[in-house]
Amino acid sequence: MLGRRGWNNVIFYVVVVAATAVVLFPLYWMVTTSLKLPVEIYRKVALWPSTINLGNYAGILADRGFLRSVGNSFVVSSSVTLLSLIVSAPAAYALTRYEFRGRRLMGRLVLFTYLTPVALLFIPLSIIVSQLKLSDTLTGLIVVYIGLAVPLGTWMLQDHFRAVPREIEEQALLDGLGPLGVFVRIVVPLSAPGIAAVGILMFTMSWNELLLAMVLTNSDAAKTVPYALSSLIVGDSLPWGGLMAGACIASAPLVIFYFVSQRFIAADLASGAVKG
Repeated sequence: MLGRRGWNNVIFYVVVVAATAVVLFPLYWMVTTSLKLPVEIYRKVALWPSTINLGNYAGILADRGFLRSVGNSFVVSSSVTLLSLIVSAPAAYALTRYEFRGRRLMGRLVLFTYLTPVALLFIPLSIIVSQLKLSDTLTGLIVVYIGLAVPLGTWMLQDHFRAVPREIEEQALLDGLGPLGVFVRIVVPLSAPGIAAVGILMFTMSWNELLLAMVLTNSDAAKTVPYALSSLIVGDSLPWGGLMAGACIASAPLVIFYFVSQRFIAADLASGAVKG
């Protein structure tokens, strides 16, 4: 007979398995649907395809416009992540370490900017982009996404910089390093896991964004992956096989990115647990 501790373990594992199944089932359904024949998608629905069909992937990969959209998303997301971190990291450090008039107000404004719904911003943003002559360009998307990513990075990085002991910075100042040297050579390396985690979040946000991409771009040359996938839907026709194959291809760079960066995410979670 199982004791109380044994039943607790059983309940724990059942909950974990159930939660894992709920999280992984949409991914499983996406992959299997991309491998099914049309008859298995629309008529004889099954959990697993009777035959592996790569025709959906062949059709997507034959579309040069879709592959170009993947490249556009990579350029936009990489540029936004790099430039946003360059701006938000010093801003977060200044809000964390320096006392100046309006510091608290500025911190609150950063938070309010981050919390503002994108649906309220796309009209003024489209007007600004149009006046800058950046409509329907990747540059326009990058500029707009940076405006959304910088408040996010500034707000989130403040906690990571607060976790760096002031004594280390003071010792570096006594050793002859200036404020910029302390930030670049001491604070940034010590906060690397947090900076990497925020960068991953910025990259994912830029990669998956659809609303602004549809508002600010309209030509095939400037489409990103989410926009290209939505363009596959014509009227009430939903080509599920092609959509799921495209979604799998679009998800691959993110999966690889997360796999390469998982040690930074784990380190950031561990540091958060220690701080808590």
